[in-house]
Amino acid sequence: MQQPLYILTEDTQRTQGRNAQDSNIRAGKAVANAVRTTLGPRGMDKMLVDASGTVVVTNDGATILGEMDIEHPAAKMIVEVAETQEESVGDGTTTAAVLAGELLARAEDLLDSDLHPTVVVEGYDEAVGIALTAIGEMTLEADLDDDLLARVAESSMTGKGTGDVSAEILAERVVAAVRHVTTDGDIDHDSIHITTHTGASSSATRLVEGVVVDKDPLVDAMPRSVEEATVAVVDVKLDVRKSSVDTEYAITSVDQLDAALDAEETELRGYASALADAGVDVVFCTKKVDDRVANHLARAGILAFGNVKGSDATAIARAVGARRLGTVADIDPDDLGYADSVDIERFGTDDLVVVEGGAAAAAVTLLLRGGTEHVVDELERAVTDAVDGVVAAVESGGVVPGAGATEIAVVSRVREAAARIAGRKQLAVEAFADAVEALPRTLAENTGMDPIDAMVDLRTHHEREGRAGIISGGRTGSVGDPVEYGILDPAAVKREAVGSAAEAATMILRIDDVIAAR
Repeated sequence: MQQPLYILTEDTQRTQGRNAQDSNIRAGKAVANAVRTTLGPRGMDKMLVDASGTVVVTNDGATILGEMDIEHPAAKMIVEVAETQEESVGDGTTTAAVLAGELLARAEDLLDSDLHPTVVVEGYDEAVGIALTAIGEMTLEADLDDDLLARVAESSMTGKGTGDVSAEILAERVVAAVRHVTTDGDIDHDSIHITTHTGASSSATRLVEGVVVDKDPLVDAMPRSVEEATVAVVDVKLDVRKSSVDTEYAITSVDQLDAALDAEETELRGYASALADAGVDVVFCTKKVDDRVANHLARAGILAFGNVKGSDATAIARAVGARRLGTVADIDPDDLGYADSVDIERFGTDDLVVVEGGAAAAAVTLLLRGGTEHVVDELERAVTDAVDGVVAAVESGGVVPGAGATEIAVVSRVREAAARIAGRKQLAVEAFADAVEALPRTLAENTGMDPIDAMVDLRTHHEREGRAGIISGGRTGSVGDPVEYGILDPAAVKREAVGSAAEAATMILRIDDVIAAR
């Protein structure tokens, strides 16, 4: 008899055919359902506790999926959808994850009806093109002024924890931050910094036209506030120079020892003198600063900080218009920066350095406050989404109505197009529309509305008015025009969510064999 041929090791687990498809689809649906209840202005939070006991409370989809300990490979692909959405446009992660799960759920019904996965994939691909066209048609033609961008920022933060400060106030500061780093229509996103600090209520959050650094001065005797400061950012040790080779010096008299100490002291004093002679008022050094140099700087009235992080040094240099110096000898005035003020402010038991450059500052900082770490962490996530949303709206093609209105328009257009598609592919296109429709239905459920009645009203209002969304108010919601209520989303967020969700779903549907080593 012919001996059996083993290609895989005995401990390899293999799942084939429909069993593999069912397993992958169930995993994708489970991940989507984990974040479904967080969608919308009345969405709920999730509490995630890791093995060490660290607690995260949030309704941010990317954070929830990132914190979950997921092992199933198909489920990880849905997580990657959220990560891609976060990296590309910074918002809409929950929408993308929920849509991917819904596309898989609708595909499961089609597979049960003996529709081939390839036909489903082709139908989904065609539906994506129709959906993107519908999103383009829903894009508002209005100018992106500050009021409109503030509505975008506020919509991004609605439903997220912002403490005792309103989303409206935060939105105004977010727009001001983005406008501050915009030059000729180009946004320097890297110049927008977000810093958090506990010890005060969220209403103490403020916009700093400059940067905020968590550092203490080298010597307590140094000034705590400098107005109209000349700033140097130094990338060299202000310490006694050491030889690169091992060297021994033979000292045979006290005079020789005194001479050596005098030379060392002269070198250290020279650092402070060079900075003082150049007119420097504030020094940020990324390397070690000798205590004696610090004392000389203090006597010269110079405020100095040592061992500054490289990222902080870059932000400071950008904010004050300075170049990072590799030496303090022969300082060129053009290499120095200028700040309206450099202040050491006390926050509870900590000191923070606030470098403000005024209107000329090339960087801004949103200093977020909160009573606890959980509050400031969630506030940071909300503000980050708002900043990314405003940037996406400006850079990537305008805004569309929110509150599910754009999704309803997509559903209407896709269903209309499906009627003209021949063959079984029509079923997949219609299934795509059903999956997208699950988004406004979920919004209605989370808002407290009856989902069936809400969907009927949405379709009717959309056909009659051209725009219809779920407007949250009180304990329930109503159907209305989101634009009238200032509920707006970046068009790029919708495009990315539809595209990335469909790509993940179709990739999972193509898999019919899972081979995994134990």
